[in-house]
Amino acid sequence: MSLRKTPRLKPGAVYRTRDLGRWGANPSRLAKRLVAEGQLVPLRHGLFVHPKHGRFGTVPPDDRELMRAFVGGPFVFTGPDRWNALGLGSTAAFAFPLVYNTKRSGLFDMGGRTFRLRRVDFPRKPTPEWFVVDLFDHADEAGADRHELTLALSRTIADGRLDNARLRNMSRRFGSTRTQALVESAITSSAR
Repeated sequence: MSLRKTPRLKPGAVYRTRDLGRWGANPSRLAKRLVAEGQLVPLRHGLFVHPKHGRFGTVPPDDRELMRAFVGGPFVFTGPDRWNALGLGSTAAFAFPLVYNTKRSGLFDMGGRTFRLRRVDFPRKPTPEWFVVDLFDHADEAGADRHELTLALSRTIADGRLDNARLRNMSRRFGSTRTQALVESAITSSAR
C-alpha cells in the first residue's frame, strides 16, 4: 500500500495545474484529488487556490497572487485607483481592475472577480510619472479633460511633487504623441 504524499500548500496561494507537477507525476490527477480533499478550490483557467481562512470565513485570493499565477510574468495594476491618487483631478472608476502584462489581453473571470488585461509595454517598476503618462493616454476612458489635466500637472510639477526628467523620459518611452506634447506643455508652463 502506497502512502499519498500531500504537498505543503501555502494558504491563499494560487496554483496552476502544472505547478503541482513538483509533487507528483500527474498534476491533473493530483489537482482532482486535492480538490476532492478540500485542499484546493478551483477558480478558472486552470487555476486553483489553497483556501485561507479568516475570522469571518474563507478569504478570497489576493489580486496580485491571482495575476502572478495567471500571467506568469511581469504585470502592473493601473487604472483609476492609481490615476486618482496622483492628485490631478481624475475621479474615474472602472468596473474591473486594469492589468498590463506581456502575455494576455481581454476580460478574464477568476475567483469571483473580473480583470481587464492588456498586453502592452510598461516599466517593470512603475513610478508616479509613468502613471501620469498612462492617465493622459487614457483620459477619455477616465472621463478626464486633457486640458484640465495639463493645468493640474503643471501645478503639481511647480510644487515639486514630480521629477521633470523622469516625467519627460516616461512620456517619450510610453506616451502617445499627443500625451508627449501635453506633458511637455505642462513642464514648460510650470517653469514660468
